[in-house]
Amino acid sequence: MNTEDSYKTIETPSEEVLFKDKNSKFFGYSFPVTTEEDIKQRIESLKKQHHSARHWCYAWQLGVENIKYRSNDDGEPSNSAGQPIYGQIQSFEVTNILIVVVRYFGGVKLGVGGLINAYRTAAKLSLESSHIVQKTINIKFCITFEYQNMNKVMRIIKEKQITIIDQKLELNCSIFISVRKTKANEIKDLFSTLYQIEIEQLPS
Repeated sequence: MNTEDSYKTIETPSEEVLFKDKNSKFFGYSFPVTTEEDIKQRIESLKKQHHSARHWCYAWQLGVENIKYRSNDDGEPSNSAGQPIYGQIQSFEVTNILIVVVRYFGGVKLGVGGLINAYRTAAKLSLESSHIVQKTINIKFCITFEYQNMNKVMRIIKEKQITIIDQKLELNCSIFISVRKTKANEIKDLFSTLYQIEIEQLPS
């Protein structure tokens, strides 16, 4: 698969995983997310679920071409939790993902090295228990034309196996299509050369 226009993510939350070290318990979770609002809600619901835990450390990454990410140590020593979790997101090359590791303190301090290992391991286990999928980066277009030109448009759509995401077929027709990024210019040029047919790219 062409890596220029594809990316990896998860479609469903992972199973809960558990890593133990010196009586401390580290529960790991991975969630598919697309907005910061999603992230906030996921963290809040885990805080309710694990209300007696000591720390809820996390890292997330959003976006495919314009990447945003953040990591949070939530009271653990600086860079001992959020960064090791984010390191696993990078290592598995996934995006649109939130990983949270919930810690119950077991009474024995682990030291910074022990914490880094525990948070990294819990994040890794949660990713290993996730179903990682590869998706393509797609560009959306709207094709507008009069009904009499329908056959010309549909012929190209069929030949090029283009995905139709919506259509309004009246006297003036609009067909909304989704095309892989690496094919987008070729498809746009094809429709642009047709008489009485207009194509415009939609905001992503």
